[in-house]
Amino acid sequence: MVGTLRYLGGGGRVNRRTFLRQASQTAGAMMVHLSGRNARAEEAPIVEITSGKIRGAVSYGVNSFKGIPYGAPTGGRNRFKPPQRPEPWVGVRDALMLAGHAPQAPSSLKQRPELAGLSGPRDAIPESEDCLTLNVFTPGFGDGGKRPVMVWYHGGAFSYGSANTPRLDGSNLAAHHDLVVVTVNQRLNILGHLHLGEIGGGEYATSGNAGTLDMVAALQWVRDNIARFGGDAHNVTIFGQSGGGGKVSTLLVMPLARGLFHRAIVMSGAAVRLVQPERATKLAEAVLQELGLARDQLDQLQSIAFERLIGAIGPAQRRVGPPAQPLFDRYDFGPIVDGSLVPAHPFDPAAPYISRDIPVIVGGVKDEMAIYLAPDEEIWQRTLSEQAMKERVAKVAGDATDRVIDTYRALFPNANPAERLISTLTDSNFRIRTWILAERKAAQESAPVWLYSFDWETPVFHGKLKAYHALDVPFVFETIGAVDATDRGTVAHELAHRISSTWAAFARSGKPDNPQIPRWPNYTLAERATLILDRECRVAHDYGGTARALWKSITNTAS
Repeated sequence: MVGTLRYLGGGGRVNRRTFLRQASQTAGAMMVHLSGRNARAEEAPIVEITSGKIRGAVSYGVNSFKGIPYGAPTGGRNRFKPPQRPEPWVGVRDALMLAGHAPQAPSSLKQRPELAGLSGPRDAIPESEDCLTLNVFTPGFGDGGKRPVMVWYHGGAFSYGSANTPRLDGSNLAAHHDLVVVTVNQRLNILGHLHLGEIGGGEYATSGNAGTLDMVAALQWVRDNIARFGGDAHNVTIFGQSGGGGKVSTLLVMPLARGLFHRAIVMSGAAVRLVQPERATKLAEAVLQELGLARDQLDQLQSIAFERLIGAIGPAQRRVGPPAQPLFDRYDFGPIVDGSLVPAHPFDPAAPYISRDIPVIVGGVKDEMAIYLAPDEEIWQRTLSEQAMKERVAKVAGDATDRVIDTYRALFPNANPAERLISTLTDSNFRIRTWILAERKAAQESAPVWLYSFDWETPVFHGKLKAYHALDVPFVFETIGAVDATDRGTVAHELAHRISSTWAAFARSGKPDNPQIPRWPNYTLAERATLILDRECRVAHDYGGTARALWKSITNTAS
């Protein structure tokens, strides 16, 4: 134990509260593991849900139930179809082990090998189409509790990712803030979003949004079962990062999700627009060509190995070409704006009326693109030339390249070209969508929206990664001891406590204010208040305003 705690602390000095928190994290993880293997049945928590009884594990006051099926397996005849209810079981089913690693589309990012441990261990469970599972973490059950519920949708651009990793363990978030935390797995990529409705008709009418329907099915499971875990089905917050933020954005525009959640947090993944049916149909036709199938052979798609289907994604995208608005039209083989299940774009041309009464927190990290650009040796070593930077900026700025170069040189006069490129592409690829979501939600003048920026730069790798994409996730879950993303020092632990307290306060009351942060006004078009999460948290007004105005002009977007 001592050796483990020294590892978690990163070899530095920690105060007593931080030490005890680290000890709790480490011992808790060990106890969950041990209880899952060796606990006597009468010591394990047992809950009866709509499908049958499940047995979980308990450690340090947190009950965990893992790998709970909220839907039937999605392979074979269920492929591309709406999620089906799981088969009920008799007796008591163990919910001790993680399950539901959805088939993954390969990421286009070839990362530096030394960064492999940044997010901690990956999901090592074999990929399977039996992937509709969720995990529940609760401080109590059967006690009549009405705890706020937080439902997490993992990142991965609707293409890859999993809820089954140590950084997403909900034990600390649940224990430290008296919440019920649910983390969700679902269908991804071509298996969740192959739009065959225009090709195959009725039987495949919802195939492009099968994974989208999975997200709703998980919330329906929460509605029907969460009271048995001490949670309040009438106080549900959905939250997610990157692609998970896109999932939350999508749920905000879905009629089927109405009433299933009551607050929303979008982290580094604001989805302003989704895929249009015309492009989705072209992608589906390209997939059929790649697989050598005719339009009347769609039934053969249900028996093809999922690896072969996933292998058709890249060739299909190359056949169809890039989207018309690459900075906003995101997520090929993601949710489809079909006019019914997803009736409109989430935040274009305006915030969705159907979720007008849902308060929202939205934001991101200051240097999102640092991790994506890390494989480029010139950027990693900070040797990028001005000319090379300009060539990279031109790919997103076009005719406005010189204006962009001049603006960022003025904004960051002491930064080198590599650092300015990180800031430029972060704003063009991420922050512009965050700003637009906040503006359009605020313009609705109904439920409030709050804007934040995570600015704390990790010192690992000599600070080259800055405040990179996904750095904030283990801060929200208070699991920084499970990842290599930080030095695991006092500042990181204290910031994690501030952030998790703020997210929990929002989940509890619909307002994020709490003693851990300064008063955080909601975002308005007049004041544009932004909470900056850093070594010292503070509120600024119109933070990043010059860059916001620049990219709104380039992309011709209005509030």
